[in-house]
Amino acid sequence: MDIKEIQNLIKFVAKSGASEVKLEMDDIKITIKTGSDSETTIVHQMPSAAQVPQMPQMAAPQAAPAQEQAAPAQEAPKAEKEDSKYITIKSPIIGTFYRKPSPDKPLFVEVGQTVAEGDVLCIIEAMKLFNEIESEVSGKVVKVLVEDSSPVEFDQPLFLIDPS
Repeated sequence: MDIKEIQNLIKFVAKSGASEVKLEMDDIKITIKTGSDSETTIVHQMPSAAQVPQMPQMAAPQAAPAQEQAAPAQEAPKAEKEDSKYITIKSPIIGTFYRKPSPDKPLFVEVGQTVAEGDVLCIIEAMKLFNEIESEVSGKVVKVLVEDSSPVEFDQPLFLIDPS
């Protein structure tokens, strides 16, 4: 089962209204739990003989980012207080974030630009489909929180909008 099939399964479960789905196959176990505002996906994959030697190599790089995140965590309370007056536009889907409709076109919005409710802010590509993300409020774009052409997760903050 590849990542696209898992993403399709998550979307299907979310639309169906089921609160929990468990799927077990030969080498993989998936549990998808949906709540009122959040989704939780747990994937357990049984390691095959070829994957066992790779596991220790993958664990080493994960230790370094945990140490690097200690310093930004101290700055977070100040940033949260400043950002609390802004509306956060979040990603409704998993995919790739694009600020332009195509490489040769201008950006949808820039920092400092005023947007109206319904204006297109960006595009998120998911499974070869390009989904326009529209502004939920009228206001001024204060900050773009994601780099162009980078992957985004469900409910990841994309933009900060000042509604005043």
